[in-house]
Amino acid sequence: MTMIKMFLKEMDQEAETTLKMLSRIPEDKYNWKPHEKSMSMVTLATHIAELPSWVKMGLETDELNFDEKAYVPKVVKNNKELLGLLETSLSEGKASLEKSKDDILGKEWVMRNGEEIYYKATKADVIRMAYSQIVHHRAQMGVYLRLLNIPIPGSYGPSADEH
Repeated sequence: MTMIKMFLKEMDQEAETTLKMLSRIPEDKYNWKPHEKSMSMVTLATHIAELPSWVKMGLETDELNFDEKAYVPKVVKNNKELLGLLETSLSEGKASLEKSKDDILGKEWVMRNGEEIYYKATKADVIRMAYSQIVHHRAQMGVYLRLLNIPIPGSYGPSADEH
């Protein structure tokens, strides 16, 4: 199996779990956060939903320079828009993977702010980082939901709420 096919398979598997998690978010709790230093639920959810698009960015660009293009998070007002953002991000990431070849994965990619380099890695590493970020932030969302007594969907098997 090629690396591209492995990345596509993993994207599909993680998309299913991410969709289950994001669809449980109550719209009336969008501004809720568990701690003053935490992201609001909608900020965290939006970030999770947009992360699959980082696959396209990693494959189709050689860098992200915040000095030239400031990060502007998407704004969602409800779950329909949130799940639409996830669907768009997944479509973009998947389409980019489907047209890519393994030989591009070893090329360098850089995240910077002007001359200051934050992250330098291969394009394959950028994809792995995006997937890891999805899992990491989805786990955070699980804590948010648990604190609000909202049943947690299973990720890699049933959750305690599904027994």
